[in-house]
Amino acid sequence: QVQLVESGGGLVQTGGSLRLSCAASGISFRFSAAGWYRQAPGDQRELVARIVSGGSTNYAGSVKGRFTISRDNAGNTVYLQMNSLKPEDTAVYYCRLDRPGQVYWGQGTQVTVSS
Repeated sequence: QVQLVESGGGLVQTGGSLRLSCAASGISFRFSAAGWYRQAPGDQRELVARIVSGGSTNYAGSVKGRFTISRDNAGNTVYLQMNSLKPEDTAVYYCRLDRPGQVYWGQGTQVTVSS
């Protein structure tokens, strides 16, 4: 059974930092693309950052330069380092793993940035 478990969310002040982790089990992580998405109340889920198996990354314009996605294939974990956080970054953050024909989601972790 595939499981993605996010951690690292919480409450932080504007300008602060958080590091999210997503640990995968039941699946070989190495050949998967991994991404972080977020969803604020009343909004659609949106892509924040994505990293493919070769290591290439892409980011939403709103987080470029502030967030960094990385992966540890041996540890089956993907990370999201979030710096210079803003109140508009407040959302539930979800981890997603993609393989050909398969998509897996984590349960989400809440990030709240106070002004």
